Amino acid sequence: MTASPTPRLALPLLAPGQAQKEMTHNEALVRIDIAVQASVVAELAVPPAAPTPGQCWLVGSAPQGAWSGNTAAIAGWTDGGWRFVAPAEGMRIWIVAEGAFALFSQGVWYHGRTYGRLFIGGDQVVGPREPNVAEPAGGVTVDAEARAAITAVLQTLRRHGLIEQD
Repeated sequence: MTASPTPRLALPLLAPGQAQKEMTHNEALVRIDIAVQASVVAELAVPPAAPTPGQCWLVGSAPQGAWSGNTAAIAGWTDGGWRFVAPAEGMRIWIVAEGAFALFSQGVWYHGRTYGRLFIGGDQVVGPREPNVAEPAGGVTVDAEARAAITAVLQTLRRHGLIEQD
């Protein structure tokens, strides 16, 4: 009797009366080591020539060689060869070469994007994008320097993505 793998990370489970349980247990630990607090060297489609145990990569599109058939998986090099962990919806991974996180959503890794809200000292400082704010226009009492300052603030907020572009 073979036990089904776990539903999220496909970790092997021990079967009742199974011989050599340590092999199944060790395989599960290796995959957990790859997936938990995931960090990869870079995204590649071809396995590196001289990996060291513990190094991981994000498998790119059209993978070749030992990575064939594992698009978007996390490939980890172990003493026993390559191990692959398929990503789960919402999984984040640190990509060292990019110095940024990638997020797995709807079957695709999105690089360098941040989702959610930012709180500092308990106060929300960044949240969902708000509608555009109109720039001042006309009027006899509008000072040119004030108009320029307000325009500069609005342009900066747009560049940072905090309000919509025109």
